[in-house]
Amino acid sequence: QLHLVESGGGLVQPGGSLRLSCAASGDASNYYAIGWFRQAPGKEREGVSCISSSGGRTNYADSVKGRFTISRDNAKNTVNLQMNSLKSEDTAVYYCAAGRGAVCSGYVPWNIGSWGQGTQVTVSS
Repeated sequence: QLHLVESGGGLVQPGGSLRLSCAASGDASNYYAIGWFRQAPGKEREGVSCISSSGGRTNYADSVKGRFTISRDNAKNTVNLQMNSLKSEDTAVYYCAAGRGAVCSGYVPWNIGSWGQGTQVTVSS
């Protein structure tokens, strides 16, 4: 079973940046597509971005295109989400999730098998 742990969340002012990390253990993360999701108060969890197992394909929700960048370091079993130009509407708990396969389905992993516990991102002045 792949175990995922998010880190890097915190409080940031509008226009600022944060870098989230998703560390995998229990298996080789390079076998799986990894996605980032977020859930704001009163809203359903939504997909944010996905990266294929090789890192060769990346996809983003329209709301974050041009501001967020997903990347992976397979040697370290880590997937990162660089978040720039943050807005108040980006405030949410951010989760990473691993698919059971190598590919993304749009901007979420295909057939999700594992979830992290989440990390809080708050964008406020």
